[in-house]
Amino acid sequence: MKAACHSLSVAALGLNALEAQFAERNFAATFVRLIGVIMNVRGRVIVTGIGKSGIVARKMTATLTSTGTPAIFLHPADAGHGDLGMVTPDDVVLMLSHSGESTELGPIIQYCKRFAIPLLGMTAQAHSTVATAADICMLMPDVPEACPNSLAPTTSTTVQMAFGDAMAIALMEMRGFSADDFHKFHPNGRLGAQLIKVRELMAKGDDIPSVQEEASLLDATIEMTRARLGGTAIVDRDGRLIGAFTDGDLRRTVTGKQNLTEAVGRFMTPTPLAVGPEELAQEALHLMHERNVMLLFVCDKGKLIGAVHMHDLLNAGVA
Repeated sequence: MKAACHSLSVAALGLNALEAQFAERNFAATFVRLIGVIMNVRGRVIVTGIGKSGIVARKMTATLTSTGTPAIFLHPADAGHGDLGMVTPDDVVLMLSHSGESTELGPIIQYCKRFAIPLLGMTAQAHSTVATAADICMLMPDVPEACPNSLAPTTSTTVQMAFGDAMAIALMEMRGFSADDFHKFHPNGRLGAQLIKVRELMAKGDDIPSVQEEASLLDATIEMTRARLGGTAIVDRDGRLIGAFTDGDLRRTVTGKQNLTEAVGRFMTPTPLAVGPEELAQEALHLMHERNVMLLFVCDKGKLIGAVHMHDLLNAGVA
């Protein structure tokens, strides 16, 4: 337990040291230059590293790619066996190495110099090969490792990972990367489901149950049965939503022995709940739970354009 807590404490010190680096003028200016180069690259960010730095580089690649910055991982061991061909003059190389002296990185450095490909470095050693070769070098804090022998990469990789996330977030903000953009790159799984818009799940066109307020109770019942959404919208002659008539309303009406030829407008719920098409499905579901309803109508400037049932949201994985 003591060793575990110590490792967390050392990791925290490493992150604090990285945060302090951003307060230094030279480091901050270098970071701004690095972001500018990545923002303006016409191709991709080629991220590379060996050992534990390589594992961090893979994660960094995935984060960049999923947040709007095209990136690809290049394994140094494969680079000298043909994979350098994936690097084009339109790309930029981001090289991770805590020591800055990993021999496996040599061929990539030589390739970048030969073909004038921008090389961005991340290392903790200011006078290392990587730092010297890089066009822009982010000097990471030289923090102690958490392991008892100060050898196994622990704190250093934590700092690398945190810097990669900070870089990705900065690029996201520069690009104006929105939740909608994020959903485009994450269409599957629970995360994607929470970013679905109402317009993606709602019934449209002829699938929307609707009648005018002059329609009879029988006509409204037939429309509800056809659409199978548990209710129907009541609209005026301009297609504007003015009310709703649900299964519950029908049961209460039948219990009261009303004549089914009477106008449904007399028994509708006026000004029913409605949402816009760009509303997150998650927010629509929360509204349904709060107001204890199963059906929401979707309107654009007051006009009915869709309907969404709670079951549709749940079946899509919205929660």
